[in-house]
Amino acid sequence: MPEMMQVLTPADALPVLLDHLSVRVRTEAISTADALDRVLAESQVAPSSLPAFPRSTMDGYAVYAADTFGATESLPAYLSLVGESPMGRAPQVTVGPAQAAVVYTGGMIPPGADAVVMIERTQKLDAGNIEVLRPVAPGENIINVGEDVKAGETLFAPGHILRPQDLGGLMALGLTRVTVASRPRVAIVSTGDEVVSPEAEPAPGQVRDVNTCTVAGLVARSGGLPLPQGIVGDDFDELLSAARTGLNAADALVISAGSSVSARDLTADVVNRLGQPGVLVHGVSVKPGKPTILGVCDGKPVFGLPGNPVSAMVVAELFVVPVVWRLQGVVSPPERRRVTARLAHNIASVPGREDYVSVKLAEREGQLWAAPVFGKSNLIYTLVKADGLLRVPLDLNGLHEGELVEVQLF
Repeated sequence: MPEMMQVLTPADALPVLLDHLSVRVRTEAISTADALDRVLAESQVAPSSLPAFPRSTMDGYAVYAADTFGATESLPAYLSLVGESPMGRAPQVTVGPAQAAVVYTGGMIPPGADAVVMIERTQKLDAGNIEVLRPVAPGENIINVGEDVKAGETLFAPGHILRPQDLGGLMALGLTRVTVASRPRVAIVSTGDEVVSPEAEPAPGQVRDVNTCTVAGLVARSGGLPLPQGIVGDDFDELLSAARTGLNAADALVISAGSSVSARDLTADVVNRLGQPGVLVHGVSVKPGKPTILGVCDGKPVFGLPGNPVSAMVVAELFVVPVVWRLQGVVSPPERRRVTARLAHNIASVPGREDYVSVKLAEREGQLWAAPVFGKSNLIYTLVKADGLLRVPLDLNGLHEGELVEVQLF
């Protein structure tokens, strides 16, 4: 008889794995332009203030604000023009009492001025004089030195995932190279005598390999570098050799299939042969994906995923994805976007187990509804046809039609 699994909840299983990892983040310096979605490995500090000079936010006139106090359309303030502040160059004029200089949006404020009057709130008397029809306060319509970022300010801490706006902020300060975490290499081995390459024409009883591609996609989206190792049959020595080769070349290893509790269960034995401490978790209270294996072999994480495509993706999302982020120094991985919807059908469950159900979203009469896409865990198109996953918590025996639920979008 096979030995029974000691099943843990997902919330308990992941910390067991993480607590056995000794993460040493590898780093590399790359161009900021190529750093989108990469994880910073060092703090970034502003080398200078931004903006480096006071700038106008409007087309208008740079003035000394006190000269405009009390100005109205019936009793305007009269100012004489002393020139203009050209774009892209320092102004050659100084604004004195009862004077003004022409400025443009983004242009440098001349010395002596402390505000900008919008051109719409002025009237030109002649070539050398204007009327100001409304007052401005000191600092109005001006961006001051360091108002965006001050020199020496910490911009980002290690572990920050760089977004498009972050790249722009770094470029604005001349930070054209950054040190980031190297992409963790994740070896992926698919197993099963019945599994063949997607390029092959399956014979009766055979299926094309799905899990290598789907798991690789999740790894890549998490900042990792997938290293497919091919397909291995249900042979212990072959699997051990492929797993050892993959783990030696990578920072983590994923083996899909072979994790069910049966006489043909090879994965747990292979993991225990790869290094210490070996298997840490064998069985997670989640559907689909209960026969999941989590292990650490000589400091490297190893995952045994169920062979069914839906199970493999759910488990990879729960365990592989956060570990790939952790290998880059990210403690709190970015969460997938979630939406609230009403459940279109009842969903049955069992207390003590988390259920993940594929759902399709649709809007009806201004309200969002989530319709379960029912199907067994070996049917990949239950995920293809879905917009996201719905989680049934551990302590519930199901969810009822019409109930408000949270859907995690793909």
